[in-house]
Amino acid sequence: MPIRYIFLTTACFAIASIGLYGMLTLSSNSTQPAIDQSPSPQIKLSGLHMTADEFKNKFNGAVGKYRLNGLSITRLNIKDSSDQGTGTFEYVFNNELRLIGVVHADENVQEVRLYATGDTSEPTGGILLTAIATLILTTNNEYTYNDAQNVIQDIGILDRDVNQRDFDGATVRNGLEYRFSVQDHDHSTFEITVAK
Repeated sequence: MPIRYIFLTTACFAIASIGLYGMLTLSSNSTQPAIDQSPSPQIKLSGLHMTADEFKNKFNGAVGKYRLNGLSITRLNIKDSSDQGTGTFEYVFNNELRLIGVVHADENVQEVRLYATGDTSEPTGGILLTAIATLILTTNNEYTYNDAQNVIQDIGILDRDVNQRDFDGATVRNGLEYRFSVQDHDHSTFEITVAK
């Protein structure tokens, strides 16, 4: 299917371009030690260990650092759900991309999800993959854009033989699970949760 290859080529080009720019702007950090990509057995996370405001600030920090225009979060409104002791927040980037987060009673973010609509076999201009990379950077302070790209590759989103109409891939890093799935050819979800 040529449309799928156009999508994959566009996505790879967008990620490579942003990653290359990030490498050039962060060349002074090239002496950092390698990041252990396997989950540590000592890490017992009960959430993402950040409040909704801290999440927003870290997300916007990654957007500014890598100049990912069009992805800044202006305001997160938290809605309480008194029955379960949790709350949620939502942010709409555009008509086809929105972010949902779950906040526990201790005000820490428990999980985040990106919901995208639109034909997954069509080119997206890279905004979905850029938003995924930004969320990965938000949840890993030490990660560079290249590390985020590696997570995306481990999930399998960029594999040439991926069936964009029926996909479910995941990887675990530092106690967090990153999962991308396509529910049907019009809806896809990227989520970050604590690994079980």
